[in-house]
Amino acid sequence: MLEKLDPILKFIPSIKKPDGPLGFKEKLKWTALIMTVYFLMFSIPAYGVNLVTVTSGIYQLISIIFAARIGSLITVGIGPIVLASILLQLLMGAGLINLDINNPEQKGRFQGIQKLTAIIIAIIEAWIFAATGYVPLINSSFFGIVVLQLALGAIFVIFLDEMMTKYGITSGINLFIAGGVAYAIIATTISIIIPGAASAISSGGAAAIPDAIMAFGPLFFAIIVFLISVYIYDIKVELPLAFSQFRGVGGRLPIPLLYVSVLPVILATSFVMSLDVWFRFLAGVSGGLANLAKFIALYTPSNTGSVQLTGGLIYLISPIFPLPYATQGGVGNYATYFTLLLSQSSPLYLPWGGKPIPVPEWMHVIIYTVVLVLLCIVFGKFWVEMTGQSPKSVAEQLQEVGWQIPGFRRDPRIIESILNKYIPTITVIGSVIVGLLAALATLTGAVGTGMGILLTVGIMYMTYQQIEQEHLLEGYPALEKLLS
Repeated sequence: MLEKLDPILKFIPSIKKPDGPLGFKEKLKWTALIMTVYFLMFSIPAYGVNLVTVTSGIYQLISIIFAARIGSLITVGIGPIVLASILLQLLMGAGLINLDINNPEQKGRFQGIQKLTAIIIAIIEAWIFAATGYVPLINSSFFGIVVLQLALGAIFVIFLDEMMTKYGITSGINLFIAGGVAYAIIATTISIIIPGAASAISSGGAAAIPDAIMAFGPLFFAIIVFLISVYIYDIKVELPLAFSQFRGVGGRLPIPLLYVSVLPVILATSFVMSLDVWFRFLAGVSGGLANLAKFIALYTPSNTGSVQLTGGLIYLISPIFPLPYATQGGVGNYATYFTLLLSQSSPLYLPWGGKPIPVPEWMHVIIYTVVLVLLCIVFGKFWVEMTGQSPKSVAEQLQEVGWQIPGFRRDPRIIESILNKYIPTITVIGSVIVGLLAALATLTGAVGTGMGILLTVGIMYMTYQQIEQEHLLEGYPALEKLLS
């Protein structure tokens, strides 16, 4: 059945691969060019919409996770790319799609289907954003042109990501997220935190200095999350290796604590954020299905004329919390912030009956954290299997290039049995750690969101490793086959 899609896939444009290997400096030039185009789209508002100043945690997190800016040409961001990847991997994991990624022809078909799915999702999400008020329109007459601009912007981002993968130093998704986080940190510090501290000092009084220091609380927590993330990324288990063809030649196989990096957090958070976007159509449901719709997700009108998620199951698993620099009482007023978390509640309508059950906000914190950790474990284990990082795949790769574990026969089954003692356990532990760190950092209101900082550290770490490998291959071209 998938082969019937080949005639359609031929009409989807594709970025041509470079004619030959690109040097490191060439990749840096392409990376700089692509990021310049991305930030231009980031800065240009779509015609017919108002650029939104992000003042709530959920919209800031959505903007960072999807590498987007509400109201700009990249309002939809990388959401379609991530969601298309998740959907296809779930279908492959369930056996509904049977493709051999190691086969070049079937791998090309998979990539084509993924791109087609991402384009379709981009068009649908562009319509949802404009129709539900997620993007504030200047006038309803601009609806069609806004949908067209957002859809084309999202599709353009898909090809920018493909171009970065083929010509840049890392994937476009990674650098787009890192760029968005850097922008959020700088913009929030300059426009909110520093003026808040200055206002506290100018007000005078005995509390002036303490209030000014507390104003930098979100930035302080951002630094703490950054340092913890760097420390965790450096923890690893190393297994000794020996090269079977040359005696005395050995090495080590590093299995980092964050074996799957921050990918479980990206997938888990993108999945939850996508639910918020896709279920916005429930805001207009009435009649007999109204209670069921409110049970799933309760949306209420906001000041901007759009709707915002304020209750229901999706609310309870979403990181919708007030920001310490957007709460009453001033920038960095954590007393007010934590009082809100302890005193507020959200409504949960049951499918039957008309009265909602109030769910305390502290319970929302617990449910969100537990669900995020569980999703990270699921996506972490799934990603290991799907990307060739499972014990069996790693053992076959080591066998193929001639590595073996000293003291054991050169048999991939033996290597696999040894790796089974480490990789599955480390995958779960690492997924739990990144889930907890992301949740706790988000709750502290760290600038750029704790999630964004965690992702940025992971992206910087992966990019650094890729740059090191590029330099190594330029100096020793013969190692390319071994490292691949």
